[in-house]
Amino acid sequence: MLVKRHIGAVVAAGLLAVGTGVVGALLASGATSLPVTAYQEEGDATSLIDASAAALSRVGVDGVNMNSQGTKVTSPSSDARAQLARAHSLGLKADLLIGNFSESLGDFDEAAANRMLSSTANINAVVSTLSSAVGAQGWDAVTIDLESLQARDTAGLTQFATALKKALPAGKTVGIDVTTFTSLNEFAQNGYDLTALGKAVDTVALMAYDEHGFGDSGPGPVGELSWQKRGLDLLLSKVPANKVDLGVAGYGYAWSPNGDVKQVGDKQARDTVSENGATARYDTTAGEWTAILGDGTVLWWSDTRSFAARRTLAANEGVHGLAVWDLGLSDTITA
Repeated sequence: MLVKRHIGAVVAAGLLAVGTGVVGALLASGATSLPVTAYQEEGDATSLIDASAAALSRVGVDGVNMNSQGTKVTSPSSDARAQLARAHSLGLKADLLIGNFSESLGDFDEAAANRMLSSTANINAVVSTLSSAVGAQGWDAVTIDLESLQARDTAGLTQFATALKKALPAGKTVGIDVTTFTSLNEFAQNGYDLTALGKAVDTVALMAYDEHGFGDSGPGPVGELSWQKRGLDLLLSKVPANKVDLGVAGYGYAWSPNGDVKQVGDKQARDTVSENGATARYDTTAGEWTAILGDGTVLWWSDTRSFAARRTLAANEGVHGLAVWDLGLSDTITA
């Protein structure tokens, strides 16, 4: 996940057109065999899973969130259970995400996470609810998606992951999503004891996106390839490669001259470029598309061609697989 705010392409005659044939030529040998997890918002159409099912191994359903006091977590909604049922009907595993996103804040709530992570009683209450949901509803895994954390959350996060793994029914797994940083000190200062987490969980997904986006970053790639590799190499220095998934963006951002920033899906980005008579170019260094509209709005987005480049990166780095956020924004994922 993780962004809650969370085919290949060619330019012809000044307009962006989509084509699928280029993808195969971009893949490294063996890259297509990497397992792919795609994240899905609980309220999105389950048909999105159908469209990409042939290329997927798992669907991560977002999910459930803790309350502001950190004392409990919501139960999976009927929408979330519908995503679970559709994934299973297609032979895919389904993972339930537990997060600290606050609708009232419109962002991740570190204070709520800390109230949970600093209390063994609260950790046990949340673990009990999640374990019961997994056992009763048939989820295959729980993914911990606690974001915007601080150093004070480090010990509690490891304790939570360990307790959750121990409590889940036999055969069920635990994953965790971690934000990308480019120094080990930054990982530590943001609540991640990578070595301990790598031992406590079954998979670690590196959220290798939002290098630029909301906030004061200014326009730029959602996740430039060399930036992703730096973060991935640091993670791999602490966590076994067979536990690591490279997170891939299936979306972009538009920065207007007045400073407004909007998240855009892949199709929305292409349509915006076409409707404005602009020209998009694929930046091979970033591994993403970019365009400047007539009014000065700058777009960057990561699409299927970008995904192919990340699949090659993941294969070259020898990691377990890929994790794409999210089906409601991205192009259809193809094998």
